Amino acid sequence: MKAIIKIGLFLVLCVYVLILSKLVLFKYLSLHEILAHFAFRYEGPTWNEPNLIPFKTIFFYLFSTDINFSIRVENLVGNIIGFAPFGFLLPSIWRKFQNLTNIVLATLCLSFMFEFVQLSFKFGSFDVDDLLLNTLGGVIGYLPFLLFNTLIKNKQQHRLMGREIK
Repeated sequence: MKAIIKIGLFLVLCVYVLILSKLVLFKYLSLHEILAHFAFRYEGPTWNEPNLIPFKTIFFYLFSTDINFSIRVENLVGNIIGFAPFGFLLPSIWRKFQNLTNIVLATLCLSFMFEFVQLSFKFGSFDVDDLLLNTLGGVIGYLPFLLFNTLIKNKQQHRLMGREIK
C-alpha cells in the first residue's frame, strides 16, 4: 500500500512540476513563441534586466505606489504559494528530503533552474528575490509535512507504549 501511495505522490509531483513550469516559464507565451525561444529565433519583447540585489524587487512590490494590488499579490504571494507543494511532496516521497536543510537546498535548486532558463532563453528575467520567495514557499510547504509526520510518529509511539504496558 505504501508503494502505491508513493507512486501516486510521484505522479502528482510530476504533474505539479509541469504546471509550475508553465506558470513560471511560459505564462505569457504562445506555443509558437516558446519554440522560437528554444531555437534562439524569438524576435518579440524580452526581459533582459536581471536583479541580483536581494530584496530589491520585494521592496519595490511592497512599497511602490505605481503597482496595483493584484500585481503585487501575484508576484510576491504567487512565488511563495507556487513552491509550497514542492516542499510538501518531496519529503512525502523521499526520506532524504525529510529535513529542513535538504528541502531548502532542493527548492533553491529548482527555483534557480527556472531562473536560469528564464535568463538563458529570455522567457523572463533572473531575479534573486524570486529565489528567496520560492525557497520560502518550499519551507512553508514543508511545515504541514513536518506536522503530519510528527503526529503519525507520536501516534505510533503511543500504540507501541500501550502494547508494552499490557
